[in-house]
Amino acid sequence: KQATGFMVDIMRKRPEVTAVRVDVAEPGSWTIGGEPVPVAANLDVKVTRGANTHEEKARFVAAVVAMFKQVLGPDLPVATYVVVDEIEADAWGYDGVTQEERRLLRAQAAAAEAARAA
Repeated sequence: KQATGFMVDIMRKRPEVTAVRVDVAEPGSWTIGGEPVPVAANLDVKVTRGANTHEEKARFVAAVVAMFKQVLGPDLPVATYVVVDEIEADAWGYDGVTQEERRLLRAQAAAAEAARAA
């Protein structure tokens, strides 16, 4: 819920299409510097390239790491990564429509609405 909240509140994503998957690693299967660590976390999110500002991404990374420390404790390793993976709009989507197609459809709908209002 917190990760979804950060995506909605900081990254301006719609909650109804924000999907989150949590993978739990077996104890001892995560290493840093070749040494097993007792606790670790990693978050990788996918967003459309250019949809978020530098400031939004920085706030998101800071908020997620703070949440990790709150949930997992202060011994969380420094090598705790949050990755914002920016993907070109024509290279991904959902429900069978790319993000670029959605942008084009919104622009067409706005132009049609403006024409009707004129």
